[in-house]
Amino acid sequence: MHKNDHGHKKLKENSLERAGEERQMTEQVILLDGIDPMVMLGPGNRLLDQIQGYFPKVRLIARGNEIKCVGEAEEVSVFVSRMNELIDYYRRYNRLDEGDLERLILDDEHMRSASSGDFEDALVFGTSGRPIRARTVNQLQLVKEYSGNDLIIAEGPAGTGKTYTAIALAVRALKNHEVKKIVLTRPAVEAGERLGFLPGDMKDKLDPYLQPLYDALHDMIPFRKLEQWIEDGTVQIAPLAFMRGRTLESCFVILDEAQNATMSQLKMFLTRMGVSSKFILTGDTTQVDLPKRSESGLLRAMHLLEGIEGISIIRFDERDIVRHRLVKHIVRAYDSDEKNRKEESQQ
Repeated sequence: MHKNDHGHKKLKENSLERAGEERQMTEQVILLDGIDPMVMLGPGNRLLDQIQGYFPKVRLIARGNEIKCVGEAEEVSVFVSRMNELIDYYRRYNRLDEGDLERLILDDEHMRSASSGDFEDALVFGTSGRPIRARTVNQLQLVKEYSGNDLIIAEGPAGTGKTYTAIALAVRALKNHEVKKIVLTRPAVEAGERLGFLPGDMKDKLDPYLQPLYDALHDMIPFRKLEQWIEDGTVQIAPLAFMRGRTLESCFVILDEAQNATMSQLKMFLTRMGVSSKFILTGDTTQVDLPKRSESGLLRAMHLLEGIEGISIIRFDERDIVRHRLVKHIVRAYDSDEKNRKEESQQ
């Protein structure tokens, strides 16, 4: 073979090798859907720079809520897999820092055990990464009854965590795709205050009644994600009157302060229940703000619905109070006073 032929052959082989290398280069875009890029990537992309250090062969470009990665196909594939693990970790625990990055990227077994061991009984993880779990006997009972019942009534004194536990169950159900929406509602009943004298439009007047529900959600869902879910209707918070005429399917619905719903309102609400929905009613029958205590729909519902399959009634008590230690004594004092008044009236 002629010497030039060898040269042409080698040149051709080199060209093919380079072409092969070029064909192996790939580009992928990772979308941080519903995740605050500032949290995921860190201030000034600090966390992204740390991630880049673990993948020196992949070029990373962050724009808005997208991360573009460019590199050899195999390297990019590993990077995308790791990034999806980081995203899943953030969505589950609502946190991500330098230590989390190092453990998740460099020490699989450690992270697996951490994510499935100590936090196994957590319902959800708060926005600070704090595990939110049932802490008292009846909170645990509420979690247990949830799996086998579509309607639960949780009645008991203030501070027992009825609504907070119910909302944690709702957030978990939404994240696990058990339901498509969360609907939180309260009857807008004046508890000694006059609604008409409050400033602002109807939303401004009603928001103080709904604020405790917003507060619980803010504990469990990152601000931007919650904002997005409220905007697109995935999370809905509205007065009870707004439920009329609706059919709530594939929803997790919580009626808070149910003791202030009249019998007709509660019947209306309960008949909104659609396919694949979960309803939880929470209330304290000792704090009825209706003109007459006997008008409370919750009292009547507890009497009428007890014993029906698929419906569970849980009675919280002072053992479940998780607020300041004095709250238990306050509740006990008022209960004792009410009992004495009843006895005196019967004499």
